[in-house]
Amino acid sequence: MIELRDSWVLHVDLDQFIAAVEVLRHPELAGKPLIVGGRGDPTERAVVSTASYEARAFGVGSGMPLRIAARKAPDAVILPVDADTYLAASEEVMATLRAQPGAVVQVLGWDEAFVGVRTDDPEGYARRLQRAVLERTRLHCSVGIGDTLVRAKVATGFGKPRGVFRLTADNWLEVMGERPTIELWGVGSKISRRLAGLGLTTVAELAAADPEGLVAEFGPKMGPWYAQLGRGDGARVVDDTPWVARGHSRETTYQQDLTEPAQIEAAALELAARVLEDVAAEGRPVIGLTLKVRYAPFITKVFTKKIPETFEREVVLTRVLGLVGRIEPDRPIRLLGLRAEMPMPDDAREGHTPTRGGW
Repeated sequence: MIELRDSWVLHVDLDQFIAAVEVLRHPELAGKPLIVGGRGDPTERAVVSTASYEARAFGVGSGMPLRIAARKAPDAVILPVDADTYLAASEEVMATLRAQPGAVVQVLGWDEAFVGVRTDDPEGYARRLQRAVLERTRLHCSVGIGDTLVRAKVATGFGKPRGVFRLTADNWLEVMGERPTIELWGVGSKISRRLAGLGLTTVAELAAADPEGLVAEFGPKMGPWYAQLGRGDGARVVDDTPWVARGHSRETTYQQDLTEPAQIEAAALELAARVLEDVAAEGRPVIGLTLKVRYAPFITKVFTKKIPETFEREVVLTRVLGLVGRIEPDRPIRLLGLRAEMPMPDDAREGHTPTRGGW
């Protein structure tokens, strides 16, 4: 861990990561619209994991149903998700970042990380880092430079693709002030609408808001945090403590709706078996379960249950069936997901692991 009082936070974000990895394997796809999702079959129920810039030009985006993406970009090549290959590529990138002089690396996901550095030339360091990643992995990245994690993260968007951009306290409002609040890291459409309801539609308006005035809408913790976010303030610490998963989850979208109770129970138990394999590798007990149910056509419900700490497989399976019993009868089910929570080690930094199937 390094506190960056006189140093810089760099946010490294790989450009169209999954699509770029696939192009490395299939060079003939370079420059063509490329979509990665599900098993690569747009007639099946699945969503887009990523789309190349060429596919995005047709309006294709992550999370979009694959069948809709195929209609938007009828000439696109659609490939199945290959998580193991993407993880291996990501590990090469992160190893490259850690090998840079003086770098402290905080991994955020497969395709992004914060890098803490002490340097008099952050742009020069960023360019050297980009070259190192490209030489070792043949992947391009964009780098945001900031004096806080928030500013570095937001800056990356101005550098894409393959660029470098700096955001600090000096130019934050000049660059971001008139932009809508939804462009802030951590503000989605729901939060931006709630902010708009308070008369706060731009970053500058949020930055000038009285933090206490946001408490009534967002609570004593999140209210002041959103005001801080509007100013681009916050943590200056890049923490390289390894992430530890709080839980593991799996989910499956079924090509044919589940309609019979026996089908549903069998599907839930199959998910539970796979989740318990992941949990067993952690060597920690299960302390809670969450069952996600998506009824046809697209209504999602979540059922959660805290359970006494246990390593016993049969106990967990019995509790899973208890959650299954809360599913509404006679409603077709298109998706089931199961998450098992575990206690955190005392010295761990809480994290998450990517879902096998997209929790």
